[in-house]
Amino acid sequence: MELTVIGHWGAYPEKNEATSGYLIEHQGRKILLDCGSGVLSGLQNYVMLEDLDAVFITHLHADHIADMYSLEFATLILMQIGKRALPLDIYVYCQDLTKLDFCYPEYVNVHPIDLQRTVAIGELTITFAENVHDVPSCAVKVNSEDGKCLVYSGDTGYCQSIVEFSRGSDVLVLESSFYNIQKGLNNGHLTAGEAGEIAAIAQTGQLILTHLPHYGDHNQLVVEASSHYDRQIQLAYCGMKLTI
Repeated sequence: MELTVIGHWGAYPEKNEATSGYLIEHQGRKILLDCGSGVLSGLQNYVMLEDLDAVFITHLHADHIADMYSLEFATLILMQIGKRALPLDIYVYCQDLTKLDFCYPEYVNVHPIDLQRTVAIGELTITFAENVHDVPSCAVKVNSEDGKCLVYSGDTGYCQSIVEFSRGSDVLVLESSFYNIQKGLNNGHLTAGEAGEIAAIAQTGQLILTHLPHYGDHNQLVVEASSHYDRQIQLAYCGMKLTI
């Protein structure tokens, strides 16, 4: 299983970069976790849009969904000119799919994410868990048939759910929106120290800090996470690639 970080910024992208977007590739299958601002452009450096199998949207904040509607138009055009054969499957975690602005059901199949159901994409199985956030938000787990496991937190505050959901994962891609000094500022996001604590309790194989702030020294995030977690910690960056 291959992970490519398309975007890792919280709130808005720095120039020529992107907010949340993570490409997973395995046995010819290609899925995208979140599709934030700048992701659609960056994604095309790594995969042809007509080859994308599915997209999973963890919640409806713009930095996680901003490019989704442009991807719908891309799918429409690619199918009309014969480059893409099948509609794109889009899975969204929200309370009411009818309030979304998708316009072309013949080109995109929009599905609600059900926390109780597993989605199979080729040899990948995808499951979900509820987060703590100010809008409905879920974490995503991707398991391959060879026993590898990646967990992506989406946006979440500290909660037992994300600890249990991440337990035993090979890679945990975990939001780290705040420095420790900001603890309590927003209960829907994690500090770096909290991220490290979750990784330690869950005994994940390695930790990738993402959804990064636009200020401060990001190396301090690693220092703060490492006060709890003593395995490998990396800062996400646009274009980062990892084999799991």
